[in-house]
Formats: sequence, structure tokens, C-alpha cells
Amino acid sequence: MGKKEQLQKLTPEQLEYQELQKKHETQRPVLKNCLKAFLVGGTICLIGQAVSYFYIYFFRFTEQTTGNPTVATMVFFAMLLTGFGVYDHIGQIGGAGSAVPVTGFGNAVISAAIEHRTEGYVLGVGGNMFKLAGSVILFGVFSAFVVALIKTLLTIWGVI
Repeated sequence: MGKKEQLQKLTPEQLEYQELQKKHETQRPVLKNCLKAFLVGGTICLIGQAVSYFYIYFFRFTEQTTGNPTVATMVFFAMLLTGFGVYDHIGQIGGAGSAVPVTGFGNAVISAAIEHRTEGYVLGVGGNMFKLAGSVILFGVFSAFVVALIKTLLTIWGVI
């Protein structure tokens, strides 16, 4: 059913309410929000690239092996900034630009831990730390398993 057909089925009171709602609805600056998310996310990725080069030049990692320590460092920075309350301000400015990179994962984990710290370390922090990020971890592990299974089967069948 299209939007036009839905509007035809509404009573005059419902139509009047929809018009009133549209009149009072807050207009969101979509383009401005997208630009801020792009700039914040891009800055986080730029910092990640700088960390990657740091590992390459000072610790003699290769471009292939620098990924894991770079990700760990970026997650650590995000957790540290979340602990000091700075990452929340970055998130308010950048929106999805701060949540999509791997730093958003670190922020989600540590935010839940900080929120439940008054309940104790085991039941509070340990029990609730992965409340937000647990589904991401589960999906990542399951997806990796499925991709590895497909690759293994294709290798066995001689396709790749």
C-alpha cells in the first residue's frame, strides 16, 4: 500500500494531526550532521593511520602486521578518553562518525562497564561490560566462521 492510499484512508482528524505534527517537527540538519560525522570519523581514521605508521617506523612492523596493534591502540585510546568523559563529547559532535570506527566499539564496552561499576566488579562490570558490544562480537565471530567454512569448502572442491 502506497503513501497516497494510506492518506486516503485517514479521517479528517488524523490528517489534521499529521499536518500539525509536520508543522511542529524539528527539522534536522542532515547535510550538516553528515559533514560532521565525516570529519570526525575521518579524523579518527587519520589518527589510526598515524598510529599504524608509528608501529611501522619505530617498531619495524610491516604494513600487513601493523593492523592488530593499531586496532588495539585505538580501542585503548577510545576507552581512555571514555573514562575521562572526552569521547562522549566527541560522540555528541560527530554522531555516527565516532561510533562506526573501531573506537566506537571500545567506547561501547567501557561505557557499560563504567555505568555498572557501583554494582561491583564481578556482577556489575563483568556482567554488563559486553551488553552493548556483545552482539557485535557474536556477529563478528559467527561471520568469520561462516566465511572460513565457505572458503574451506571451496578449497576442498577445487574452486579456489
